[in-house]
Amino acid sequence: MSRIGKMPIAIPSGVTVDIAENNKVTVKGPKGTLERVLPAEMEIKKDGEEITVSRPNDLKKMKSLHGLTRTLIYNMVIGVTEGYSKELEVNGVGYRAQKKGKTLVLSLGYSHPVEMEDPEGLEVVVEGQNKIIVKGIDKEKVGQYAAEIREKRAPEPYKGKGIKYADEVIRRKVGKTGKK
Repeated sequence: MSRIGKMPIAIPSGVTVDIAENNKVTVKGPKGTLERVLPAEMEIKKDGEEITVSRPNDLKKMKSLHGLTRTLIYNMVIGVTEGYSKELEVNGVGYRAQKKGKTLVLSLGYSHPVEMEDPEGLEVVVEGQNKIIVKGIDKEKVGQYAAEIREKRAPEPYKGKGIKYADEVIRRKVGKTGKK
């Protein structure tokens, strides 16, 4: 049995969850509204202040969808109550980040500044010149946009220059040594 899939999801106060046909789940909370169509095979039930997800049979596909479906609903509930955020750090001489209106401007050692438009529903905050915080209610969008920012100049292992996640550890390598 799926250990994650069979756990019930508690609905906090101030959050409403609607389950329409075809397993279209809508979660409304203090921070906003999230909608998602979940796999039709899963049975999503709301009883009182909790939601349970059950699967029709024990096929491998159903087992894998069981835990996924429960986690997706759980992430939506957390998103509308607390929200999600990812922190990135810009490391390197002359590397910096700025915010101009809804645009994130990154100076990353290229011949031109890299400009990125904030996606719908996400907020990007720049602290100082080297800390970028991506906030939003959709965990998937926050993670995806943070990954896109990091991709502009991924950290390299020799000097550690580039954009990395705040909790990421870069494995350093030793440079080449001179001839004797």
